[in-house]
Amino acid sequence: MASKARKWATIISFTASRIFFFFIFFQIPLFRFPCRIGTCMTPMELTSSHLLASEVIPSGVVTAVLYPGAIAKALFNDKPIPKYKALLDSYKLKNLKQNPSVTDLQHIEVLAGSYLAIAGAMIGLYRSRRLGFFGMILLIWGLSKEPHFYKRHEVLKYYKNAISVYYPTMSITVVSAFLSIRNDVRKIVSCFKWSFSKSKYK
Repeated sequence: MASKARKWATIISFTASRIFFFFIFFQIPLFRFPCRIGTCMTPMELTSSHLLASEVIPSGVVTAVLYPGAIAKALFNDKPIPKYKALLDSYKLKNLKQNPSVTDLQHIEVLAGSYLAIAGAMIGLYRSRRLGFFGMILLIWGLSKEPHFYKRHEVLKYYKNAISVYYPTMSITVVSAFLSIRNDVRKIVSCFKWSFSKSKYK
């Protein structure tokens, strides 16, 4: 029974980690959030705008990471594949301000969750870790927080409308991030098998 539970846990976590990686790196829209480029809809867009504005890594690295998702978007929307050299322009990622925006300071959980989700998606391809799941939980928590910084009612109303979550894709991403944790999946599978065998012999 233990070997079967281990086998099923390996299959489930392997599949879930690939699904999680696909949703993150191929930039499936998960939310709407105001950022330096206007509105970010994926963790990749949010972290890329922050990295380029702070000049932490070269723009060539960001372009290489963004390009697979740009190709997927173009194919899905039946549009021409963007040119590699013009990719940053299409994402409005050139000439970004270095000063941190209000949204970065107020909703640091969203930015930190996006970083952790991307790191977890990469690490999950090789080793089972909770990093991606923690990142998604932190991301959801940050998106659900009320913006207390603004005092003017009209600004507050606009800011609330600018933030939203795409629940179908977000739910799939969170579940796949959780199921990519092999040890936890093994416990769940073992629990189900134990409950099934117990009810079978009653």
